[in-house]
Amino acid sequence: MANFVVKHIRDVMNKYLRSGLLMTIAGIILCMVGYYLKAQEWGIYKIAMIVGVLLFGVGFLTILYSLIRKVERRSLESDRRERSQG
Repeated sequence: MANFVVKHIRDVMNKYLRSGLLMTIAGIILCMVGYYLKAQEWGIYKIAMIVGVLLFGVGFLTILYSLIRKVERRSLESDRRERSQG
């Protein structure tokens, strides 16, 4: 069952979408850890929050890039189909 899920995720998501989601989730978790460390009054919370925000931002941009690539690929495929038909 686990192999089926992993294979399905690989088929549905391209590498940019997967890495973007992982970075975004990691960024959210690091920001949450940063808030926890801030509540505990540890000085290291600043580093965790900075890295979390950067990871979230890069992950979000990577997700947008993957969506743009998908739209562009579909557009190219439809153009090629039209050329081959007519």
